[in-house]
Amino acid sequence: MDDMGEYVSVISHALAQEVLTDLRRAETTDTEFRTGLVRLGQICGYELLDSRFDTRSEEVQTPLAAATGTKITGRDTVVLVNVLRAATPFVEGLLQAFPAARQGVISASRNESAGMEDGAFPVAVEYVKLPDIESTDTVVVADPMLATGSTMLEVLGKVTEGADPGQIVVLSAVSAAHGLESVHEQFPGADLVTVAIDDHLDDDGFIVPGLGDAGDRAFGTD
Repeated sequence: MDDMGEYVSVISHALAQEVLTDLRRAETTDTEFRTGLVRLGQICGYELLDSRFDTRSEEVQTPLAAATGTKITGRDTVVLVNVLRAATPFVEGLLQAFPAARQGVISASRNESAGMEDGAFPVAVEYVKLPDIESTDTVVVADPMLATGSTMLEVLGKVTEGADPGQIVVLSAVSAAHGLESVHEQFPGADLVTVAIDDHLDDDGFIVPGLGDAGDRAFGTD
């Protein structure tokens, strides 16, 4: 694997890593998995606030005296893009960090029955609903799994169609190097953030060790 440190950030926060560990367990129930994704989204959101957003000083008056405090800037110009359906609980957690964020939804899924060719799958985009995206916006595209990158590339294509946001953050819980490299190659300006970079993709394009199918595990389907 090439050194991806220049364009990929791994969230090493101990709590994020603990939640991810629980998500990986095969015996984790649907409810526990869904709740864990919400919690992980919240932690990731706070990490983004700390590392990707500027602050300014603000004078306040306490009951006793004046004090200098801190305000986060840019928090109100965030667009969260939910890649259906696995990202729904993940985005729910992100909203706790960005309560004023505008939201977009894109339903995109890879056609696994067609098989993987040259490390990619054909992807069907069935629904797109995005708010107006301005040049001052930070767009956070959330999907728990970034495997081959096929789905994310289609989603980013829709996000940037006629729009030029100030910053794009691609946020995942678990990623494979192949997918990260594919996204960086086609969208070099995107900021790639993940909680873990896993070992490899299997012959069916699943991340190993991964989480399994995050959508199925979150919503109790096969």
